[in-house]
Amino acid sequence: MTLKIAFLASEAPVAQTARVALIGRYGDVPPEQADVIVALGGDGFMLRTLHATQDLRAPVYGMNRGTIGFLMNEYSETDLKARLAEAEEEVINPLSMTARDQSGRIHHALAINEVSLLRAGPQAAKLRITVDGRLRLSELVCDGALLATPAGSTAYNYSAHGPILPIGADVLALTAIAAFRPRRWRGALLPKTAQVRFDVLEPDKRPVMADADSKSIKDIDWVEIRSEPTIEHRILFDPGHGLEERLISEQFT
Repeated sequence: MTLKIAFLASEAPVAQTARVALIGRYGDVPPEQADVIVALGGDGFMLRTLHATQDLRAPVYGMNRGTIGFLMNEYSETDLKARLAEAEEEVINPLSMTARDQSGRIHHALAINEVSLLRAGPQAAKLRITVDGRLRLSELVCDGALLATPAGSTAYNYSAHGPILPIGADVLALTAIAAFRPRRWRGALLPKTAQVRFDVLEPDKRPVMADADSKSIKDIDWVEIRSEPTIEHRILFDPGHGLEERLISEQFT
């Protein structure tokens, strides 16, 4: 049986050139008809591809035609079918974000990496943090805070000095961004089942925006976040180069 592949590429010329070359070798079908979807670009394009194809049956195999490519495999034109046959699958669940802005409008979004809250003015944000209905931090003065999945723990979370999480860990990382008070508070590890709520204090004076995988919402009043187990993103990696290995290796670089 012939493997049906859908090739998707970012707008970068190097990715578009790769797509043309690969289609010439292996053909191309619409994503809805594919056995596997090959994403050509960087991590940002991979995230967009996962979001766009989350309702399709085909897993996604990325090849790096971007910058960092943490979620991508190395690019090669000649041995794709053999690599796909040997690829190992990782399944990850996104975060579900519900946010209300100051006009009262409710927004919904999914995030594979993290949901972040960021100050949107010259003054530090003031946030109140509740976990599973229980107040945990009455006031966090900071540039922001984020909740990250294991898959996203090496992205913004790691840059904000949050922990790297093993891909199989059923935990989420709650990380402060430039915390001013409590000054030494670095965040917390929470069960994957936890429901986290951020309330923005003094929102008129200290406006805050929320971001879920680059979907931004301005002037928020509150945000609620939880893991979404009903949605599964299937990602393929070359043997020995899956997310588990990459997350471990990143801690020794």
